[in-house]
Amino acid sequence: MTGSDVYEPIRMPGPLFDEVAAGGGSPEAVAFLVRGERTRRLLLLRELLDLLDADPGVLGPLDARTVWPTLESAAARAPQPVETLLLSPQVGSWLAHTLRRLHGTASGPPLWADAGQIAAVAAAAAVRAGTDAGLLLPARGTSVSIPALGMVRLPGPDDGAYRAVHASVSGGRLVVGTAHGRSVSVRPLTEPESAHWLPVHRLETVPGAEPVQLDDLDPYRDLDEPIAPDRLPPGELRAWQRLFADAVAILRRGGGTGPGSLRPEEISRIVPWHAKESGTGLPVPAEGLSASTGDAFASMVIARPTDGLALAETLVHEFQHSKLGALLHLFPLLDDDRSELHYAPWRADPRHLPGLLHGAYAFVGVTGFWRERTGDTGAQRAGRASYLFALLRLQTRMVLRTLATRARLTGPGLRLVARLTATVDGWLREPLEPSAVVRARASAMSHRVEWRLRNLRCAEDDKDTLVKALRSGAAPVRGGEPLVAPDPGRRYWRDDRARLYQEREFEAGRSPTADEMLVAGDAEGARAAYTAQLRGPGPSDPHALSGWLLAHAALHPRDRRLLARPERFAALLDASSPEHWTRTAHWLAANGAVVR
Repeated sequence: MTGSDVYEPIRMPGPLFDEVAAGGGSPEAVAFLVRGERTRRLLLLRELLDLLDADPGVLGPLDARTVWPTLESAAARAPQPVETLLLSPQVGSWLAHTLRRLHGTASGPPLWADAGQIAAVAAAAAVRAGTDAGLLLPARGTSVSIPALGMVRLPGPDDGAYRAVHASVSGGRLVVGTAHGRSVSVRPLTEPESAHWLPVHRLETVPGAEPVQLDDLDPYRDLDEPIAPDRLPPGELRAWQRLFADAVAILRRGGGTGPGSLRPEEISRIVPWHAKESGTGLPVPAEGLSASTGDAFASMVIARPTDGLALAETLVHEFQHSKLGALLHLFPLLDDDRSELHYAPWRADPRHLPGLLHGAYAFVGVTGFWRERTGDTGAQRAGRASYLFALLRLQTRMVLRTLATRARLTGPGLRLVARLTATVDGWLREPLEPSAVVRARASAMSHRVEWRLRNLRCAEDDKDTLVKALRSGAAPVRGGEPLVAPDPGRRYWRDDRARLYQEREFEAGRSPTADEMLVAGDAEGARAAYTAQLRGPGPSDPHALSGWLLAHAALHPRDRRLLARPERFAALLDASSPEHWTRTAHWLAANGAVVR
């Protein structure tokens, strides 16, 4: 924590950059990213302390004068444990949130309570170092958060109000007083759970490595404003422990340092997430939700998945975001106005280019994860791994092309996208079972067509011109760029055909659905069934219309160019009855729908 440590220039060796840029990362490359995060964390801490020095009143009833000496004393006695604390996700998320509050771009509890968490950080440092300290800490009701260690629960009624409480630390023991004269004494490093002490849950990876935290307590564990503790019930905790052990075993079988590999001990924290409401309004499925933030390296919010394989995939996905976030702290990679215009195959809504870059980097990792699983009999059930590898390499390559042609990339950004593209291009040359490749191509096209119908529409002038040309028999004009007009609320829509392409399992004893007929190769039957669904007043169903177009293109391969801009066909539905849709499709495909 010296000045020379904080301001020492960081120069990333080219080979380490290229390892990370290709989607992977050796222990040396990841350690370099952690070094960058350490420097950034210390700079942000210095900024906070300077702001508090300039305006001590921000801390309200707390005493700013005791904080820095406590941190200095702890760091001098036990530098590594204190540095581990300062690099923890709990400190990172809190620090970034508090600075945003001080700069007026975030909200939360009373400002002194947010800023005053610096005193709790100092108390945690003293506990880890075994030094002595006397501090005033912020409490919410009966809860006092001790970052990366756990939560003290004070006796008495919990009114939820914020107040200052006195704490003393000596020899690893923490004593917290209350307004009623009673106090709670705990040893946070060794004490088991009790009525007055809730430790952070820990998940073991390998002997000698720091455990992964399963954090349901820290107020700053979410991605936005502070939230209340939400202790996992015993059965839920056991489920997470079992899933994590399974995920670690799966990741250990992979090994290596390339894209899709992950050393579980490099994860810092998992925050269990569950839908507070129905989960509607999300651009991703609630049951598969995961997220991370650049403020908390190697930490991730995850909705509990169904099995260890799904958890292992999610860990890879989110750690990719952490790596790219750390790289972005070292290098500007692109310049963008964050207009949400672009197709991301893993989202229901349009994305801006920074989000597209994050998605591409994450899904290079996920694609590599399924590539490694193609030789794993447990993950390869019914060809699942081969299908997902085939699908994701196609979709990720499409996004990388968008970045290469549409993004204003810096020098490092160009190098990153070039390395990612080289990785995926190499994978595209790898042979796979032909059936998996065919199904993957069909699924990728299905998602893209439906996404366009749900998120894009022709401009009114282009629509009017198309309708007039259709009615007059003239050739359609090419038209301009479509307008971005996503579903209201940007709700998630489930890609049911993708599931059918993957599983190829249809319920017996009933007539097949239109989707099942399409996936099974009965394009004629599928088109007739989709036509029946689309008859009637009101707006057309994007899923049924995309299915109709896919079935039509299967019957008339020359009309496949319709799939490039399906919103043009959608613009003509009101001017053409279902009996004439086939003729309308021939007319549009032959004259005006150019592949893009």
